[in-house]
Parts: sequence; C-alpha cells; structure tokens
Amino acid sequence: MPRPRTVLISDGSRPAIAQRVAELRPTIAKHVELVGDHTDLDAPLPDDIDAELAVVLGGDGSMLRSAVLMGYRQIPVLGVNLGRLGFLADLRPENLDKALPEVCAGGHCVVDHLMFECDLRFKDGREEKRLGLNEVVIHNGPLMRMIEVELYVDGQLATTYSCDGLIVSSPVGSTAHSLSAGGPILRTDLQAFVISPISPHTLTNRPVVDSAERVYELACPSSEGAAVVVDGRVLATLAPGDRVRISRSAAVFRSVQVSGQHYYRTLREKLGWGGRLTARE
Repeated sequence: MPRPRTVLISDGSRPAIAQRVAELRPTIAKHVELVGDHTDLDAPLPDDIDAELAVVLGGDGSMLRSAVLMGYRQIPVLGVNLGRLGFLADLRPENLDKALPEVCAGGHCVVDHLMFECDLRFKDGREEKRLGLNEVVIHNGPLMRMIEVELYVDGQLATTYSCDGLIVSSPVGSTAHSLSAGGPILRTDLQAFVISPISPHTLTNRPVVDSAERVYELACPSSEGAAVVVDGRVLATLAPGDRVRISRSAAVFRSVQVSGQHYYRTLREKLGWGGRLTARE
C-alpha cells in the first residue's frame, strides 16, 4: 500500500495542541511517510516540503490558516478536530487508525472549495491583498455606530446598506459569521458567494446569493474607522475613497473526506439539528 508523503500542520504556539500532536504523531507515522512538521500558522509552507497530503491537527481556525499558508500550492487536507465545533476539521482523533489506511488505499474523496482574493485598494494608491476561505467582513469598528456600505457587482452599484456591518461569504464560510447574521447555508461545493448585512436598518435588505464568477466591491463613502476582517483577522481600517474588491481565487482548498463523513451529517451534528426521524448512516 503506498504511503503518501505527508506534512503535519498545527499551531505550535499552543502547548495543549502541541502535546496532542506529539501523542498522535506515532499513529499517523504508522500509515504515512512524514516529510515535515509545520507549526507556524503565520508562515507560508516552505517550498522544499514535497508533500501529497497535509494532516491539519486543531480546529477550524487552523484549517483556515492552513489554506492561506499553502497559498497557490494547495494540497489535499485531512482535518483532525482537536477543537470544539469542527466543520472543516471533522475527523475525530480516535478515528485516525481507520481513516488513514482508507486514504492510503484511495478510498477517500477530495472536495474542492472556493477560495477568494480580498484586494483592499486605498485612495492613495496603496494595496493590501489577502487570500481567504471563509469570509470578508466590514464592521463598524470600535465606535459601534451604524455605517453605510456600498455594494458594487461587476462595477455596477447594487445597493447601499445602512447596517452594523456586511459579510461576503464563501460557501465554506456560510456556516460561520454569515449564518449567525441570518444568512443561508450554502453547500460547500457550490460556486457562489452570499452577501449578508449585519443588523440592517431596512428590513427589506436580505441576504443575497450570487455567482462566484462576479466581482464584488465594497466602499464606505462616509464612514471613518470601519474595519476589514478576512477569516477572522483584521486586514485594515477603511477611510472614504478606499475600496474592498472580492473575487474568486485561482487557489482551491481541497479537503479530504473519508467514509462516515458527509455534508448533512456534519450539519446535523454540528448545528444540533433535531427531529423525530431516526437518522440512518
């Protein structure tokens, strides 16, 4: 049975995670060829790591940061949940001994997920760029007052929101901040974005789903200090004249799914969906 060249990715700055990784490493090494350990989630994956598979040990935050650190050299990722919720890092550590032989034998599937580019264009000509997997959020910052956010789709003004903030989310991110703001759940392999206002002043401003082939631009023409957040990390603050451009990326996040993992089971378990029907696996 072939042993895929594998890199372990985890947050080495957290002692509890580092200890769990050390405990699980012998189990993983029984089944795969370990070619590297990457424990700095703020640093890109080194070019000299020649891996066919990444095993990310942590929670969904570690998965999001792993997607970014791999940049445009994405490899399939098996997420092992050492956190709490675990939408992306869905595999339990105790199931590694069953899952890894299945991966080595090719009995798994790889699901491609939309990623996006967030390009912040300042009025003075400067640019800040960030690759993302979950969402871009513009929120009202420390002043905590209502802001106006203009939404342009393919260069055309769609609407102006009066709100506490605005979320442009990928399907993966639809079960995160967007869901808490009242947005819909998108199946993770859809090629679409969802735009969800946070506490809109006008009740007719509802979440909108549109194609990932379009380009979305956001501006705050009269608001100072609104923050731009990408996948939970602050990118910058906005001033009048600045623009945030969001478009699909050439990079595609590739998650490994093994038997027993499927989309609606994850939703049912993670979101606590109830009902009288007995679920059949």
